[in-house]
Parts: sequence; C-alpha cells; structure tokens
Amino acid sequence: MRVAIITESFLPRVNGVTNSVCRVVDELGARGHDVMVVAPAPGPSEYAGLPVETVPSVSLPGYTDFPVGLATRRRIEAALRRFRPDVVHLASPTVLGAVGVRAAERLGIPSVAVFQTDLAGFARGYRLWRAIGDDVVWAWLRRIHEHADRTLAPSSATIQQLAARGFPRLARWGRGVDLDRFHPRHRDDELRRRLAPRGEVLVGYVGRLAAEKQVRRLIALRSMPGIRLVVIGSGPSEAGLRRSLPEAAFLGFRTGEDLSRAYASMDIFVHTGPDETFCQTVQEALASGVPVVAPASGGPLDLIDPGGTGYVVGLDDDRHLRRAVALLVTNPAARVRMARAARASVLERSWSAVVDDLLGHYAEVAAVRRTAGPRHVTQMITLSGPLGPLPGLGTW
Repeated sequence: MRVAIITESFLPRVNGVTNSVCRVVDELGARGHDVMVVAPAPGPSEYAGLPVETVPSVSLPGYTDFPVGLATRRRIEAALRRFRPDVVHLASPTVLGAVGVRAAERLGIPSVAVFQTDLAGFARGYRLWRAIGDDVVWAWLRRIHEHADRTLAPSSATIQQLAARGFPRLARWGRGVDLDRFHPRHRDDELRRRLAPRGEVLVGYVGRLAAEKQVRRLIALRSMPGIRLVVIGSGPSEAGLRRSLPEAAFLGFRTGEDLSRAYASMDIFVHTGPDETFCQTVQEALASGVPVVAPASGGPLDLIDPGGTGYVVGLDDDRHLRRAVALLVTNPAARVRMARAARASVLERSWSAVVDDLLGHYAEVAAVRRTAGPRHVTQMITLSGPLGPLPGLGTW
C-alpha cells in the first residue's frame, strides 16, 4: 500500500503527534509499504529511508515551539500526484491538514483523519488563543473532519466528545507503546539512590512543562512526607515551576535509555493535564510497571483501572489528587500489586498490533470510496473570533 502522511508536527520537534507518526512510519516501512511524509519545515528530507517533503512554516503567536505548516492546495496536490498514494493519513489535522484533506478530496484519494490534539483545551492555556473561543476552534476542526472519509479518535471519551459536536464517521484507534523501551527491567537503583537518598517514594511527572498541562497541580504534593517529586521535560513553564517546587528534582528533557530508566525508577506516576485525547505518557508509565494517578477525563479514563492500576481524580480537586497519591505512598503492598497489573494492562498494545488496526481502517475507507465514489461537502466556513478573521486562514 502507498500511504501519504500529512502531519502538523514532525522531527526535530518531539511531541505526541511526532512520536505517533514516527512509529507508524517505522511499522509501515518495515512491512514493505511505501510511505511519504509531508510536514512543516524545518525538518529532515527523509526518515527511515522514506521521503519527507517539508513545506514553509510560521510559529504560532505565544507558542513558538509549534511551527504551523503553510502550503497551497496546489502544492499538496502536486506532491500527491507524484507519489500516487492509495490513502492519505492526516495526523492531527489543523492547518496543513486542512489543505491536505481538500487536496485528497479533489484527487479522489480516500483519507483518514487522526484526531489527536484537543486544540480547544490547548488554546485555553494561552491568552491570545483563548480570545478565539472554543466554538470557533471546534467549527474549524469539524469542517476538516467532514471532508475526511473516516476520523480516528484515540479514546472512548474523545469519540463521545466528537460525536456530541457533530463530527461524522468516527472510529476508535488507540496508540501503541514500545513494550521493550518501557519495561520494569529498566529500573535503575543508582538513579534511585541519587534521587531518593533517604529512601523516599519517587513521584514523577513526564511531559511538556506548559500551561495546558497544568503541572502546577504538583504543588499540592509539596509537603507530603516521605516523597521526592521528579519532573521530566522542558517547556515555557519550567522557570516558574522550579520556583514553586524548589524541593523537586528537575531532570530536563530525556529520550531513549535515559527516559526508560527514569520511568521505571519511579514508584508513582502523576499526570496533571485535563485535556488529553489519549495520554501516551500514562501508557508508557503503565508499561514501565508504575501505578498512575491522573485526571478523570479524556484518554486516562480508558487507560487506568481505578484501584487496579492507579487512580483517577477530580479535574480541579487538588485534595483528591493528594489523597490518591497518599494512598499509594503509605501502602507499599498496593504499589507492588498495581505495578504488576499496570504492566499487564498494556501487553496487547504494541505498535505492531495498533498498526494492524490502522491498516484495516485504510483498507475499509478505500473500499468504501471505490463503491460509493467521492463525497461532496460544500458548506463554507469563515474562521473568525472576537478578534476578527484569523490571519492566514480566512474562508475555506
């Protein structure tokens, strides 16, 4: 099969969208499928021996770490004509994906749109983007997904959310986890002695240090006896968090074996962000044999068995968060039991199994398109908010 992946984010930027795209490309390439990636510049010209076409990009105001790809439909159509894909895979389509889905539609190529980022939830963390308003953001995203042959959502909560907002043709497609990279065997006693010299319970967070992740909720754990907070990641909130959590160990951004050891060396993993469509870090912690405490929303609701592999807590209830962590801190036997259950809960979620599911979705949309022919969606939308039309997007 020939697959064109049009993604809003790719290397050298490392985030959930990039990681998912890389693993899909790895799996498809290993199976002999032909893959092309279209992504915002700057970036590599190839990945895993497969071509990457980069398009010009601009940085989002107030969030410079996330460049937005800008390309005309004509340019994307030309790239698709050259590659001749059987299916177009749109990874978290927002701006570049909006162009890509229309190009695929005009060329009669079936498309699968992967909903991965709660853009409205993300926007609430930034003053400029909050001014746009949830309704405008959701209208824009719905318009994109109306043009796709199928929208793949990563969790049951996200499917319910999208269905309530009128997104059509929904199906569930989760995320895989590297069961070798994230494994309890990577537990590092020397790292633990360095971080917890008095035998403290290590309570860790992994992820971007940014407003939308609400990492400041960890402040509720500051005075808890017998723990050491460990924060892994980087981002615009780091300086403020260091001031608010002076006793915590900030290990910075980690990848590869360093990240594997850090996960497996934790005793408890705490995720704080309430707007996760899936939450890959929760799955990585579970694979590492670490019980998890996370907000009772989005992806973690599918991933965590309350009382079995961790706890889910109120979205804005820091006392509930503290009580859940305290239950694990004070009960080592429960931590051991949950650690075993955590690892067992993800054993069927390898990337190989998840890409098997994805190939099934590709085949189904291609078959439906051959039988039913192209769909026609003619409604127009002007993307605007309290500040007026959004620069560079306008009417689609």
